[in-house]
Amino acid sequence: MELNSMYVDELREFFEKNGEKAFRGSQLFTFFHDKKRYDIENSNLSNKVISIIKKEDINKVEIFKIFDSKLDETKKFLFKLKDDNLIEGVLMEYKHGYSQCISTQVGCRMGCNFCASTKSGLVRNLTAAEMLGQVYEIENTLGIKVSNFILMGSGEPLDNFSEVIRFIRLLHDEMGHNTSNRNITISTCGLADKIYELADMNLPINLAVSLHQTNDSDRSDLMPINRKFNLDELKKSLEYYIKKTNNRITFEYTLIKNQNDSKKNIDELYNFAKNMKCHINLIPLNPIDEFDEKRPSKSEINIFKEKLEKKGFNVTIRRELGRDISASCGQLRRKVEVK
Repeated sequence: MELNSMYVDELREFFEKNGEKAFRGSQLFTFFHDKKRYDIENSNLSNKVISIIKKEDINKVEIFKIFDSKLDETKKFLFKLKDDNLIEGVLMEYKHGYSQCISTQVGCRMGCNFCASTKSGLVRNLTAAEMLGQVYEIENTLGIKVSNFILMGSGEPLDNFSEVIRFIRLLHDEMGHNTSNRNITISTCGLADKIYELADMNLPINLAVSLHQTNDSDRSDLMPINRKFNLDELKKSLEYYIKKTNNRITFEYTLIKNQNDSKKNIDELYNFAKNMKCHINLIPLNPIDEFDEKRPSKSEINIFKEKLEKKGFNVTIRRELGRDISASCGQLRRKVEVK
């Protein structure tokens, strides 16, 4: 395992096995995750310790290119990995601070029709160090501290479960970035088996579920994961999650004109979520070349929102950021790779 993917107790054990004092593990952990550095040669570690470290793998992520929106303060990043794969992330500035979208995989195998990041399939999972590297590179480059993290870049986080959990725990560690679990959101397309597993861990993080359709036939056409975990199975896993954690769930619902914006959809959505502790986030469709559908008009979106609110739901419309820099998942990486 990469040294900068290890927990502090794992690093302490690593140094003990190599004939060094355990506290060297704490020193190295702080070097990676508090100071956010990789240049071991310039640390205060002894030459002997440095020689031990150099025999192991340290996974460094590099910023390949930065794109600045002319419409708002959003920045889009392309990151280059050690194997030359590209991943992407988004940094958004709000009054309360910075939020960052994190990629968890190179590509994605979920096959959602409207999503650009899945069009080339799954290349591989990211390690915890590669997810953390996205955070540290942005913070080091811009001289900022990011406070909120959304695992909603390219990839399905629950399809890379163990490394995502490792990332969250490392990000939360008080010796490192010291991020509150309440400031971390996992977004999933609905892997019900992993939702049960996540619930049993009882992490006080936020869970967002990409719903996007309200019946099994239409959702299976739009999101192939529904053929494995249909809406009834998804609902049961979410009810278990809410009961186990007492956390509120956010449903992400991309509005597609004449596809999922009818009264029938409102009624079906009500029947699905009426007894859940939830919030609904409406997302106007961001068209991609491979998905030839349109978004409803602004007034149609507002009407849909009002009808859901009359059903008793808490509803918001996602603020669109970085539209001029392809800030939706997967769009930029594909454009660069296609060239």
